[in-house]
Amino acid sequence: MLDWLSAHTLLPANGWMLLLALFGAMCIGLSKSGLAGTATLNVVIMAWIFGAKPSVGLVLPLLIVADLLGFLINRKGGSWRQILPMVPPAIAGVVLGWWLLDRIDNNMARVTIGWTILALLGFNLVLRRKRAELLELTRHRTFSWGMGFLSGTVTMLANAAGPVMTVFLLSQRLEKQEHLGVFCRFFLFINLFKLPFSQNAGIITAPSLWTNLVLLPGVLLGVLLGWQILKRIKQDAFEGVLAWLTAFAAVWLIVG
Repeated sequence: MLDWLSAHTLLPANGWMLLLALFGAMCIGLSKSGLAGTATLNVVIMAWIFGAKPSVGLVLPLLIVADLLGFLINRKGGSWRQILPMVPPAIAGVVLGWWLLDRIDNNMARVTIGWTILALLGFNLVLRRKRAELLELTRHRTFSWGMGFLSGTVTMLANAAGPVMTVFLLSQRLEKQEHLGVFCRFFLFINLFKLPFSQNAGIITAPSLWTNLVLLPGVLLGVLLGWQILKRIKQDAFEGVLAWLTAFAAVWLIVG
């Protein structure tokens, strides 16, 4: 079986690597259930197994499946209107990321993204303590446009924009179900928008799609598991879990 997988997919003929890849796919499902920091864990795992650039195209169809499932689960929370302020800058960010994909060193991109995420988490910590003074900043169009542009660029380069979007939504102090609904809607749209750019870049291929089919059960398990976990976490604990997972994933990006 492992030989067949190695011949027809991007998976190596190694049982432990297959299990690790399935765990990475499960992280995708967990992230789309609301544990956004696990998405960056997936980025690191998949880049280590398949290589940085091939992993970007490999993961995208799995993300879209998870986005669709996450949207169906959380469709009663949030609305499409809430993502509109971030859509134009996110589209511009995707175009920039596509242009940079062959022009930036993968290690440099990974470290830059990690430090950017940590900086955003630091900003969110200051925001919680100085909310009254900084409330107008988070409501300003420049803030939403900046977060949208950064999300678009990072997601095209590394599929790692989940923590960026999480920091933005945490700053908005949304209720848990609304947070998840807006999160899933945004990434369902932006990942579908990325498809032709990824195909044009040659990072979605027949072997990568066969690999997606093998790893899909991991995504489904992650969505179901994450949904059950989040139903049992209160609002404050939910935000704390997201912040710690995001920080851990960002550090892993930097030192990985």
